[in-house]
Amino acid sequence: MARSRKSSVSPSPSPAATVESAVPGAALLALDLQTSLLSGIHEPASLRARAALALTAASGLGIPVIFSEQVPAKLGPTDPRLRKLSPDAKVFAKNAFSAFADESIAAHLHDQGIEHLLLCGVETPVCIYQTALGALGFGLQVTVLSDAVGARRSSDASACLAALRHAGVHVLPVETVFYALLHDAAHPYFKTFTQLVKSAAK
Repeated sequence: MARSRKSSVSPSPSPAATVESAVPGAALLALDLQTSLLSGIHEPASLRARAALALTAASGLGIPVIFSEQVPAKLGPTDPRLRKLSPDAKVFAKNAFSAFADESIAAHLHDQGIEHLLLCGVETPVCIYQTALGALGFGLQVTVLSDAVGARRSSDASACLAALRHAGVHVLPVETVFYALLHDAAHPYFKTFTQLVKSAAK
């Protein structure tokens, strides 16, 4: 069953403290990274590269990945270059903008014991915004990967990310979040992730 929706949302604890403790109960939800939708996003190549970094790092750390697809019968599937990075990930089709409007995603997260949701994808002013608030309403901690979400207009994205921060959502870049999850250079995945970061910067 899905978690009960809370009547109010309290600001989350400090970003560093929450993100660093997230791995055991974290999942990455990649929202609507469909080829047809990415084509209309500002700087789609950059978004695709940062989303790829997040997907690869999540898999490397054993963080479950979930894809959503907005009306895939009309808009098509997830970009195959991104889908192949998490081939075993569960895919949910949706019609509503919020991934939490349909209880199937919320129920899946609950069944998997997910407490902290990382978000990447499109579009920031629509599906990202509504899904982040929906996740808060279901009692989840939420981190939006700020450089792995996109919009048609950057000014719209900035306004929505500011509103999400005010609501208690953590809004942080991919590298910041995953280095926080690694904790220090002794982590067995540290060197691999650092190489991924360097490759993504080229």
